[in-house]
Amino acid sequence: MSELAVAILAIDDEQRTLLQMLVDGTTIARTVHSVNGFPVATTDVIVRRIQDLRPDVIIVDIPSKDPAPALRALELLHSDFATGVLFAVGELSQPQTIVAAMRAGAREFIERPTTASSLLEAFVRLSSAQRKQRTDGQRGKVFTVINAKGGSGATTVAVNTALSLQASHGNVALVDLAPLGHTALHLNLKPSFTVVDAIRNLHRLDNSLLESFMVRHGNGLHLLAGSPTPYNADAASGEMARLFDLLVSNYRHVVVDASSRLDAVTRVVCDLSDVVMIVAHTDVACLWSAARVCQYLGETGNTDRIRLVLNRFRKISGFTESDAEAATGAKLLWKIPNHYPAVSAAIDRGVPVVTQNHSELARSFSGLAAALTEAEDSKRRSWSLFRTTA
Repeated sequence: MSELAVAILAIDDEQRTLLQMLVDGTTIARTVHSVNGFPVATTDVIVRRIQDLRPDVIIVDIPSKDPAPALRALELLHSDFATGVLFAVGELSQPQTIVAAMRAGAREFIERPTTASSLLEAFVRLSSAQRKQRTDGQRGKVFTVINAKGGSGATTVAVNTALSLQASHGNVALVDLAPLGHTALHLNLKPSFTVVDAIRNLHRLDNSLLESFMVRHGNGLHLLAGSPTPYNADAASGEMARLFDLLVSNYRHVVVDASSRLDAVTRVVCDLSDVVMIVAHTDVACLWSAARVCQYLGETGNTDRIRLVLNRFRKISGFTESDAEAATGAKLLWKIPNHYPAVSAAIDRGVPVVTQNHSELARSFSGLAAALTEAEDSKRRSWSLFRTTA
C-alpha cells in the first residue's frame, strides 16, 4: 500500500497537533500540510496551498460548538478537489452534524477522541476502495430474501447469507426492508440511522450519504438497518431504483431482507434482484403461501429469478424436492437443516450461527452463499436507474 498524503484543517491547535501525530503514527500516511483555520472562498490561501500539494486525504476537524465553518469548508473543498478525499472528525453524539458532513462531501466521519486505529481503518478502507475501483468495473448483484409466511426465517437466512458472502467475497451490504426491522438485533448492532432515513433522502442521496447511513459489523458487513418501529414508507419505483443503483455501484453483493413485506416496494426490489429467495417450511400452509407469494411476484415477469429455500428442513416420508417445487411453482435452490434451538440462541445473543463455529448449520449457510455466486462469471442481467434489460 502506497503512502497517503494528508492535509489537516482544525481551529483547535491541540486537536490539530494530535491528529498530525496520529496520522503519522499509522505508518501508511503522512501529514503534508496542517493549518489552523478553514477556507471561506476558492481564493483563500488555504485552498491554494492544498491545490499545490494535492493531498490524497483532507481531514477537517468539526468543532462541536460551532460546526458551520467546518461544514462550509467541506462543501468548498469537495467542489474544488476532484481527486482529494475528505474525512471529517467530530462527535458521534451529534447525528445531524454527521449527516451534514456526509452531504457536504465527507467520505468518512471519524469519532472524536480520535485514535490511530480508527484513522488506520479509514485509510485502509480508502485504499481498498480505490483498488477495487481500478480493477472491478462490474456492478454488484442483488439477492432478496422473503418469507412465504411470517416466521419462516427470512431474516435469519438473509443475515447468515450476507455474513457468509462477506467472509468469502467481501464488500457486502445487508438492507433491511422489513416493516419492523430485526437484522440489527440478529447482529447485535445499534445503528444511528435506518433505511427510513435513506428513503426520506432519496432525492439527494449520493455515495457518501448512503455510506453514512450504514453501520458496520465486526466481520466487515455493512448494514442499512430496518426501522425499529412499524412504518409504511412508500417510495416511487424510480426512487427505489436510485437507491439500488447506488448500492450495486458500491457493493459487490447486496442482500435484502424483505421479511414478510408484500407491496409495491417489494415488487420493485425483486424486479431489480438477480435472485429472489422465498423461504418456506415443508408444512402444507407454508408451501401454499409460498405459491401465492411466487404468483404475486411473478405478475411482473419475475418468475425466472425466484427460487425456493426450505428452512428447518427435515426428511419426510413420501415428500420429495419435486413435490415442493410442484407445490410452490419455484425451483428449489437450497435446504437448511433444522437446528431451531441453535438459531434461537444465536438470535438471543446477537451472534449469528455462521460466526460461531463450523457446525452443519453454519456450513449450510456458507453453501447457500456459494450457490448464489457460482455463476458470477456468466452473463448477468443489467439494469440502470430508469430501465431494465434482459
